[in-house]
Amino acid sequence: MKPIINTLLSVLLLGLPMSTEALKVSDPCNKLTMSPPLQSADLLLEGMSKAVCYSGFRTGQHPDRGQGAVNPSKKEILEDLQILKEQTPFRLMRMYDCGENTQMTLEVIREHELDFKVMLGIWLRAEVCTYATCEWLTEPYPEELLKENAQRNQREIERGIQLANKYPEIIAAVNVGNESLVDWNEHRVSVDSVTSYVRRVQKAINQPVTVADNYKWWADHGQYLARVVDFVSIHLYPIWEGRDIDEGLSYSIENVQEVMDALPRASIVIAEAGWATTATEFGPRASEANQKRYIDELLSWTTENNITTFVFEAFDEDWKGDPNDPYGAEKHWGLFTVDRQPKGVIKLFKESKSSKHAR
Repeated sequence: MKPIINTLLSVLLLGLPMSTEALKVSDPCNKLTMSPPLQSADLLLEGMSKAVCYSGFRTGQHPDRGQGAVNPSKKEILEDLQILKEQTPFRLMRMYDCGENTQMTLEVIREHELDFKVMLGIWLRAEVCTYATCEWLTEPYPEELLKENAQRNQREIERGIQLANKYPEIIAAVNVGNESLVDWNEHRVSVDSVTSYVRRVQKAINQPVTVADNYKWWADHGQYLARVVDFVSIHLYPIWEGRDIDEGLSYSIENVQEVMDALPRASIVIAEAGWATTATEFGPRASEANQKRYIDELLSWTTENNITTFVFEAFDEDWKGDPNDPYGAEKHWGLFTVDRQPKGVIKLFKESKSSKHAR
C-alpha cells in the first residue's frame, strides 16, 4: 500500500478534517484563509507545499509532437536546476513525459547529487477523437492514428515504470496523463483507459500514482477515478476563466473547495496553477506584477492549508502556442524568461529569504 494511502486512512480513522464548509477573513488585509487547515500536513507530497513545473526547452528546442524532439543539453539542464536552487524555494518539480529530456534531467540530478524530487509525468496521446469539442482541431483523427497512439501510450507507460524503479530516490510520484480527460483538449483518453493505466503503474512501482486534470473535471466526473488514484491532482487557472487579479485567490479557493466537496475523502495536490505575464488573449490582466501577486497569495494560502502546489511554470517556452504570435499566453507563464532572466516574482522569493535571515 502506498505511503499516502496509509496517511489518508489514518486521517479518516482519526476523524481529522479533510474539508471545511466556511471561509473566513482573518486579517485586515482581507486575505482569505481557512481554519482549521483543509488537509493534514502528512498529506503534503514529500512534505513540501511549494513546487514547480519544469520543462527545459529553450529557443529552437521542443518536445516530440510528431516530428521528433530537439532537447536541451545536460549542461543546459544543470544550469536550469542551479538557477532554481539558487533563486527559488522549489525542490520538488513536475515533469510531463518520459522522453529523453526527462531522462537526462533525472541523470543530472543523480550525477550531481542535487536536492530535487520529481513528480514524473507519463504523457498520453489521443485515443479518442475530440474534433467536435476541441476548437483547435482542424480535422478528425484517422482511426488508424488513434490505434497507433494507444500502442505508443503502452510504450510510454512502460518507460514510466522503468524510470520510477530506476530512480526511486528522486521520483516522488508518477502522474498518468495531463488534461487527457477533458473533452476540450486534443489528446483525450477515456476514463476506462486512464484507470487501466493507473492500476498498471500502481502494481509495478512503489511511488504513489495520480492523474492531473482540470479541477472542474474532477469535481463533476471524478468520483470513480478518485477512488483509484493515490491522490487527486488538479489544475487552476483563474485568468483563463476571465478572472481579474483581484479575484485570483478567491476564485482559486472556490475551485479547490468545489473539488473537496465533491471528493471529500480524496487528498488534493494542485498540479498546475499560474498567471501569465504577457498574453494576447488576456490584455493588461497578464503582467509580471499580477503574476507576483497571484503566486504570493496562492502559495501563502496553500502553505497554510497543507496543499502541495506546483507553480506553472519555471521558464517561458516559446515553442508553445501559435508560432505566428510571439505574445500568445502559452509562451509566457514562466517565473523566468526563455533566456533565463528572472521576472518580478523572483523578488518575492528573495524577499522571503531575506526576512527569514533577519529573524
